[in-house]
Order: sequence, then structure tokens, then C-alpha cells
Amino acid sequence: MLKKTFYIFLLFISIKSYGQRSNSSPYSFFGVGEQYSSQSAEQASMGGVGVAFSNIYHLNFINPASFADLRFATYSVGMRVNDLTVKDLSGSQKSTSTSLSYLSIGFPVGKKAAVAFGLRPNTSVGYSLLNVEKDDNGVVYEASRFYGYGGTSKFYGAFGISIFKNFNVGLEAEYVFGKTENNVLFERTSAHLATKNNEVVTIRGAGLKVGVIYKKEFSNKVQMNLGASFKLENSLTTTGEENLYSLSIESSGMEVSRDTLYSTSTNGKLKNPLKSILGIGFGKENKWYAALDYEFKNPINAQNTLLASSSAYVYGKSNRLSIGGFYLPKVNSISSYWHRVTYRAGIRFEDTGLLINTSNSEGFSKVKDFGISFGLGLPMRSTSNLNLGVEYGKKGTTMNNLIQENYINFKLSLSLNAVGNLAWFQKRKID
Repeated sequence: MLKKTFYIFLLFISIKSYGQRSNSSPYSFFGVGEQYSSQSAEQASMGGVGVAFSNIYHLNFINPASFADLRFATYSVGMRVNDLTVKDLSGSQKSTSTSLSYLSIGFPVGKKAAVAFGLRPNTSVGYSLLNVEKDDNGVVYEASRFYGYGGTSKFYGAFGISIFKNFNVGLEAEYVFGKTENNVLFERTSAHLATKNNEVVTIRGAGLKVGVIYKKEFSNKVQMNLGASFKLENSLTTTGEENLYSLSIESSGMEVSRDTLYSTSTNGKLKNPLKSILGIGFGKENKWYAALDYEFKNPINAQNTLLASSSAYVYGKSNRLSIGGFYLPKVNSISSYWHRVTYRAGIRFEDTGLLINTSNSEGFSKVKDFGISFGLGLPMRSTSNLNLGVEYGKKGTTMNNLIQENYINFKLSLSLNAVGNLAWFQKRKID
């Protein structure tokens, strides 16, 4: 296998003003790609809190124990528009991308339990960077293009039940699947043929999450919620192929492969350690809520796979601290629509667990992420609502030859409740 260290090093030092951005972060180059958070648009608008929160109308993707309180059949779909600015010390580029965040449905089973299932993205790869070298006269004599795409998704099914008053437990199972592709295309004006290194990795695996929520109401009707969610240790299997070959590029841009210079395949595993989320929240029902969540996980372990860490990057411990909540002026107001709107806000501090060495010196630089978010829950017919959110954040840094991303995420979701007899899944009776 070719030494990926060189490619990663060049990727992070050569963005300059010639870089071209595609539909995702340059940091998505590493491993299986950039990780999606398991949050609804409502939760993301509150900084990502939610492990201790449950609601009769909304789906909670952080803690399966929350489904025990779901009392209406609920359909939920979310989208994200990402406006991204990538920069280093010598230049910057902008891009915009749109993606589906989730497609889910949940419904109660009896009076103390509910189930949910759906499809969510898990990781994403999508970058395109161009580096050119010029001679003393400003004429380009060499170009390297780095680009990749793909990612993984997951089907999930969850069940939550209240086993006794104010105490819920839940279980969620998932199946992860997908494919990533990374390419490096190298051209020189003095050479008749270009060379291309292509890596394709297929990922498969299953996972399990358990959760609990405890609620206690005080005499002033303020309720305290305690929550915990644990994504159990699991392994993803990987099947990878790497090929280095020469090629010619037609005037139309079509690539015509010539000779294979190197080829290999490998089977491996990505071992994900236990991920824990603990949280506490206080609030009054249909009025206000304030919470704090803390998430932590040990390093990912890549074994015998093309996605394995090299001397240019490693995985370390990751953690996230989220603080946020909502305020609802008057849930049943008839005089003002805006009194029935839910106002959300939050802040997030995250250590992604990715450490990069771009200087070939001792030590690695951590990639950290910070975000501040706001949102609105706009009531629609009956108990359904349209949720709008915006998050401004910064990931990485321009120090130590790294890349800094400034981003604005616009989030949109529909939460539709089937009120009444929920006839779509109940057996009809004939009089």
C-alpha cells in the first residue's frame, strides 16, 4: 500500500488560494468520514442537549428511553444546508451543500411504551482540493488533485418503556452500511501520462444503544430529569481495494486508464469503543427547559484496513459539552401566534478525537469544534410543527499548518403528529 502519510501531509499544507471545495469538510478525508451527530433539528438548535429530555410529541434520537413518553404517531424528516468557509494562512474557499438529516417514524404501543425506526446518515466523505506548483515565470508545471466522496448510513429501530413511575428504559439497534472513495490525481506538464491512486472501502456493521431517564417533579411543578445513554462497543468490518495506475486525460475530461502500477486489497475492522452521554435538565412542562449534556468516548481502533491511522494522524479520546434549552411563552395562546412559538438556543464545545501531525515533528494537533445555535418551533395544524434552526461554528485552526472551517448550518425539520385514533396502524372495526 502506498504511504498515505505523504498524501495527508500534502492535503493540509497545499490548500493555498488554488483549493477547490466540494460538498463536505476536508476533515472528512480521515477514516470513514465526518461523523453526523444523532440529533434532531430541535435538539441541534439547543446545542445538542437531549439525553435527559422526553416529550409526548417529538422524537429524540439521543436516548431511546425517551420514546416511552411518546403518545402520538409521529413522522419526522430533517434537512441541513451547510454554508462552509475553509481557510489556512494563505487563502480561503467557500461552498454550500444540502443533505437529508433523517427520516423517522415513531408510535406508541399501549400506554407506557413506544417504538421508532428510520434512516439516518452516519458519516460523510466529500472534499475536493487542488494544489498547483509554478515555476519562476508563474507557469504551472505540476498539479495534484485530492477528492473523495461517499459515506455511511444506518437503519435503526428503537423501543422505550416506562417500567415504573418516572423511570424509563430504552434500547436501540442499528445497522451501518456504506462505501467511501478517496483519490489522488497527479499530473506534470513534462509527462505524457498522469497517475492516479484510488482507494475504495466498503463498510458494514451493527450496533446497540441503551438508555435510561429518571424524572422527579417538585412542589413548584419544576421537574428534574436525569438521563444516560450508552452506545455499546462494536466493530465495523471493512473491505478495501487500492489501485495506483497511469492514465491519459482526453480533451473532454474523460480518464482513460493505462497500466496498473500497484494493486492491493485488505479486510479489516474499525472498533468503536463505548460512547457515554450523561445529562441533567430542569423545566416546566410546555413552558421552559434548560439542560447540560456531557459525552465522552475512548479512541477508535482501526485494524488491518485502508482506513487505519498512519503516522500523519491518530484517533484520541473525544468529548462534547452541550448547554441549551427552550422557552415557550404560552402554549395555548389564542391572541398571539408568536406566544405559541418555541424559542431554542444552545452552545457546544467539542473535542472530535482526531489528532493530526502536519509538521513531521513530535506531537499531534487536536481538531476541536465549537458551535452556538438558535431555533424556532413554529406550530402548525393540531400539534404538528415546523422547526427552523441555525448553528454558527468553527472547527480546526489555521495554526500548525491545519485548516480552519467556519460554518453556518441551517436546519429544517417537520414533526407531524397523527392525532385521534391513529387509524393508520390500528385495526379497523366494522359495525
